[in-house]
Amino acid sequence: MDRPPPFEPLPPERRAVRLRGLRDGLILAGWMACAIVPLMVVPINQSAGYDAYSYWSVHLPDLYGRTFEGNFTLGAFRYTPPIAFLLAPLGLLPWWLFLWLWLALMVACLAFLGGRWSLVLLALPPVALELYHGNVHLLMAVAVAIGFRHPWVWSFVVLAKITPGIGLLWFAVRREWRSLAVAIAVTAAVALASYVVAPQTWTDFVAATLSNLDQPQHFSVPPPLPVRLPLAALLAIWGARTDRPWTVPVAAAMALPIVWVHGLTVALAAIPFLRRDDRAATRIGWQEATSVRRLALIVAVVLGGALLVALLLGSPLQQALEWASASLDPYGRRP
Repeated sequence: MDRPPPFEPLPPERRAVRLRGLRDGLILAGWMACAIVPLMVVPINQSAGYDAYSYWSVHLPDLYGRTFEGNFTLGAFRYTPPIAFLLAPLGLLPWWLFLWLWLALMVACLAFLGGRWSLVLLALPPVALELYHGNVHLLMAVAVAIGFRHPWVWSFVVLAKITPGIGLLWFAVRREWRSLAVAIAVTAAVALASYVVAPQTWTDFVAATLSNLDQPQHFSVPPPLPVRLPLAALLAIWGARTDRPWTVPVAAAMALPIVWVHGLTVALAAIPFLRRDDRAATRIGWQEATSVRRLALIVAVVLGGALLVALLLGSPLQQALEWASASLDPYGRRP
């Protein structure tokens, strides 16, 4: 079985060895740089799972109360109501166990997207920050990747962050009307069902979002959304016309409402297609690069292993995770 990068055997050509040395040196440097997160950032801030806390502490009776206080208030929920209904049951888990399983799920996403290059992805600072914060960007990346073959999955992307739905231009430009209709219909059906069940939550979502539009976006990646969104649309259109599916994840990342450094992990959905070819859509069966069966297997194995570790090392694992997230306790861990 081939060893994963950067552990493959050295090539015989001298020039290739020099290039490998450069590549592997960059990977090692990336690993060392990303080690700053667990070795320095966690002990200093003790805020591991800062974004994940918003998902675990979903409080349906007052879903956007913290968001009205400020878009960056700890625990503020900034997503549409259907995402809240999806995540709310996870709040039944103890915080430490939720955080552990959420981390395992993100690792499973990396394994699915990266394949043999999964270890290399851990050398990317955005990945290290995403694992630290526990946002939904890696889940979105997986949804974008499998959305070419199963367009209904785009409903998660649109309902989570809305503007990355610009990637649906792929179907429109290529006149794949059925796929476009499925993506739009499922998204609309889920949104409508949630509105029928709890109409006030949608009113609160719109009001909370509008109330925070003028908040400063410290540490975000420029330029602002009005500049990025047209550029993302042009990239998705060009990619659709030239059979380049990798452009869709990149466009989706560009179209995030606010681009934090760890938000760039959405673009990792490009990897399975770039491994096929620059113009992967010209190849027969190119959509098989993101098999749902393979995803289910990886998630089952990784989450199963995480549960086994939690069962065997419950007490020390709990102490470690609660220490790493000790600053996330202004609400007593539960609203």
